[in-house]
Amino acid sequence: MSQNVLAAQLFTVRDFTKTREDFAETIAKISAIGYTAVQVSAIGPISPADVKKICDDHGITIVNTHIAWPRLQEEISAVIDEHNLWDCRHVAVGAMPFHFIEAGEEGLRQFIGEANEVGKTLHEAGLTFSYHNHSFEFIRYGDKCGLEILFDETDPRYVQAELDTYWIQFGGGDVRDWILRVKDRMPVVHLKDMAMAGWREHVMMEVGEGNLNWPGILEACRQANVEWYAVEQDICPGDPFESLATSYRNLVHMGLS
Repeated sequence: MSQNVLAAQLFTVRDFTKTREDFAETIAKISAIGYTAVQVSAIGPISPADVKKICDDHGITIVNTHIAWPRLQEEISAVIDEHNLWDCRHVAVGAMPFHFIEAGEEGLRQFIGEANEVGKTLHEAGLTFSYHNHSFEFIRYGDKCGLEILFDETDPRYVQAELDTYWIQFGGGDVRDWILRVKDRMPVVHLKDMAMAGWREHVMMEVGEGNLNWPGILEACRQANVEWYAVEQDICPGDPFESLATSYRNLVHMGLS
């Protein structure tokens, strides 16, 4: 395995990135854990130049982002400029907006058309555009689920994947199968684990602390030529920095760094 493939998804520590000062402290803590890369997501009103300087000061590479859908529709030139400033090639959207979801299959197909256009614009600017799944994309429409339709009907040059291991499992998908389905179409994968709390409740866990098949998942990622492995934990049982550290230690033990 090549070196330096782990990134911390800043959504995990979103409560600690609201100001420039907090962002700087957070990046310092992430660097101290051992991460050398981050995904920028859900940060406060911090200037792109300050984000770049703080990350550079701590030896942190910005490898990808989550950008809100309205910005991709209305401010895409500014988004491109930010990514060029950050030397960051990979743009993703965290989910399709709710009005598409609420409209069912018709909304899905409308989103597919708009996503192709956004992705084409980013592709022409030398960037990639990826879609990050949750579980609602596993609603079936006929003989396919929404996620199948989305990746079957978008242009792979323009819409790539940012699969989330937890949400695939939650939606009833086979994590390894889905990773292999998007071989050479997924620059960044999201890693989080799943465990049970009581009889029925699923809970998010640090990577390696739950029930997902990590040897199989990581081997599938290698076969799929994933570039970056982003650790994300939407809900942490305590200190989110300790959760990022636990996942980091476990993934290093599994052969990543």
